[in-house]
Amino acid sequence: MAAQIIDGKRIAGKIKERLIKEIEELKKQGITASLSAIQVGDDPGTGVYVRAQQRSCEKIGLDYKLHQFKKDVSQKELRDFIARLNEDTGVSGIILQMPLPSQLDGRILQGMIDPKKDAEGVSPANMGMVVYGKPLLAPCTAMAVMELINSVGVKLYGKEAVVVGHSDIVGKPTALLLLDKFVTTSVCHIATGERGTLPQYVSQAEILIVAVGKANLVKGEWVKEGAIVIDVGINRVEGKIVGDVEFEVAKERASHITPVPGGVGAVTTAMLLKNCVQAAKLQSK
Repeated sequence: MAAQIIDGKRIAGKIKERLIKEIEELKKQGITASLSAIQVGDDPGTGVYVRAQQRSCEKIGLDYKLHQFKKDVSQKELRDFIARLNEDTGVSGIILQMPLPSQLDGRILQGMIDPKKDAEGVSPANMGMVVYGKPLLAPCTAMAVMELINSVGVKLYGKEAVVVGHSDIVGKPTALLLLDKFVTTSVCHIATGERGTLPQYVSQAEILIVAVGKANLVKGEWVKEGAIVIDVGINRVEGKIVGDVEFEVAKERASHITPVPGGVGAVTTAMLLKNCVQAAKLQSK
């Protein structure tokens, strides 16, 4: 039997409906939830993302402001600007758009964002709270993955999970969030592929998360019968957007699977908005 498709757009819609109500309640208390985005240069991909971000904010009543800088902006200029946003009580959420030009150190700049205003949940302090199992503002994509898994209604305790990809903002925090739910979690990466043992790991996964950015890296035949498959990858192949998992074959083996597009991406955007609302609440205390 073919897998049930996990509808990320529907799940994101429900999250946004709740956020609209929360934003309205905050406004009654005199609290304005907002997102200040910092964009450097005119990268076309970033521009598309920024416009989509703005539309999402406007739809739920979240204030949005874009701050644009020329490509040759210095590290000091951006550092000083972030410091001003940190001090601005009218700003509840801050996001630094990636990628950045080579003269800028994105990790240092992201680390300068006030943890209570860190809309992406990627500052060292917020990452640390994920390690402690008490996330305040956690990485958006990792939270989206957990939301999608939870939507299935499966009991997580004692399950076997495999995370393919160990990036700082997806693989690692996702693994930590799973561990906090007492899921036995393995993390695979490039060295796993070089050893040729990736199929072995994937075949054992009751919950499989793939976040590498390589089209059809995980073959559908590797997927364990009845597994829950969350495909984070977004790749363009011959004019089409595809994931990291060989979808057509995998869906015949999995019990639930996310599509690409229409899966993780939609929920990730909703989690960014959720972090902004949560940030406003944290700063009002």
